[in-house]
Amino acid sequence: MAFKSGKNGAHLGGGLSVIEIMATLYGGVLRLDFQDPYDENRDRLVVSKGHCVLAYYTALREAGFITDEEIDSFETIGACLHGHACRSLKKGIEFSGGSLSMGFSFAVGQAIACKKKKLNNRVYCIVGDGECDEGLIWEAAMAASNFSLSNLTVIIDKNNLQYDGSTVCVMNSDSLADKFRSFGFETYEIDGHDCEVLLSVLTRKNGKPVCIVANTVKGKGVSFMEGVREWHHGVLSQIQYEQAAKEVENG
Repeated sequence: MAFKSGKNGAHLGGGLSVIEIMATLYGGVLRLDFQDPYDENRDRLVVSKGHCVLAYYTALREAGFITDEEIDSFETIGACLHGHACRSLKKGIEFSGGSLSMGFSFAVGQAIACKKKKLNNRVYCIVGDGECDEGLIWEAAMAASNFSLSNLTVIIDKNNLQYDGSTVCVMNSDSLADKFRSFGFETYEIDGHDCEVLLSVLTRKNGKPVCIVANTVKGKGVSFMEGVREWHHGVLSQIQYEQAAKEVENG
């Protein structure tokens, strides 16, 4: 997808940092059925971190919500798959991404609605660590705790980089785990690339909202992308594409 997007480029760094998170959610956690995408009792995944659509669309394709033809049309004129996801329940997309922090507040609203309807489902939300600079993240966290949203899990992709540089330099928000814990969340800090650990934590029963701080590497799996800010959004040459594909395949 990234290579075919050509000069438009794509958000490779943040896509690669959430691959295992997406794989675990769609492979063993989320209760979803692509044949019944409007089921009110479905689990919800809200992708507030809008820069990870490469991983998101890949997972939706594996889960049966989108087709190979749609994958091939990524970032082309008239296509339905854009650089930021657009809400389409038919395609399994709960939220239109792009404006950071709003997804988390949307997820809180969904969790409140599901709880009031006494649904036996769960709302998950993926947030970036740079996104946690936004004040709305903390308003939403305060609301989640205030309304005892035991049906809500927020997953922070802590890859330590954002568009303008290192998160520590731009706005040091450490420790995110301590901050969410102080807001009343059951909080875990884990290796975000370990699917077994992710599965274990994501399937635990808790009596209050959950925050998982997933320590990841931006551009994970591609040597020239790992920890490099410029690959937040980049354009692949033919040589770079071939090297990256080979490294991921052998990874």
